[in-house]
Amino acid sequence: MLAILGKLSFAYGFSSFQMLQYRFGFATLMLFVYFWLTDRSCLVTSRKTIAKAAFLGVCLYPVQSICYINSVKYIPASTTSLVFYFYPVLVTLLSACFFKTRITRVIVVALCLITLGCGLVFYDSFLRSISPTGVYLAVAATCIFSFYLICLQGLLRGENPRTVTFYVVLSAACVYTVLAPPTGFLALDGHGMLLALSLGLIPTALAVTLLYEAVDRIGSAYVSICSTLEPIATVVASAFLLGETIVPVQIAGMVLILLGILLPNLGLIPLWRQTRQPLPKA
Repeated sequence: MLAILGKLSFAYGFSSFQMLQYRFGFATLMLFVYFWLTDRSCLVTSRKTIAKAAFLGVCLYPVQSICYINSVKYIPASTTSLVFYFYPVLVTLLSACFFKTRITRVIVVALCLITLGCGLVFYDSFLRSISPTGVYLAVAATCIFSFYLICLQGLLRGENPRTVTFYVVLSAACVYTVLAPPTGFLALDGHGMLLALSLGLIPTALAVTLLYEAVDRIGSAYVSICSTLEPIATVVASAFLLGETIVPVQIAGMVLILLGILLPNLGLIPLWRQTRQPLPKA
């Protein structure tokens, strides 16, 4: 949804920094209220954890977000997404270097299927003129996000992922509040306020929380592979919200992506079946 909301926000008149301030500012407020009502321990942590979160939220996340959002200004969202979704390959290679993650033939085949599938899903990116500036920004966003996921896996060790989520988003919100104070929010009409709140809720408060939980449970390499469901969600959402058509070549790409995600997980099916067996009677 980030690419779609980004396009809609630029069309409405939001600047890049304004859009990012609304995104992380409202996400911080939403997460704070949610944790305050459900589990206040998520808001209490050590200085060491806050320092880890600040590194991600101040040094990496804002730079990656700025590159990604601004690339959409120069090139089609499909082209940005096509470049960006090379990150599962980068994350897998980095994970093998830093965490000794084993790269099996199955993983290699899965990554090839996903890369080819993304190329088909965003086929129209090959049919348009491309701005070098937009491509450079998309490549920068891809590399930074890949490094960010690797750092995230290392920094989450021994930490509550929900706590880290809150303080990373809070750190990023502080950066953008300085760059673009949200003084004009009350002057927005209903459409503008809905866009601002949607940026905070869907691609930030919900998505980042789930991402951190996933990295904590299965690691950045598998998360990067599974998260390639995002192009499928983006194309389907574009059809419903923007009236864009889905062509057969995109459907073929979606099938390849799903196969690429399913392939590394086939070995888990026997284990799942085993856990579903009824307990023996006493």
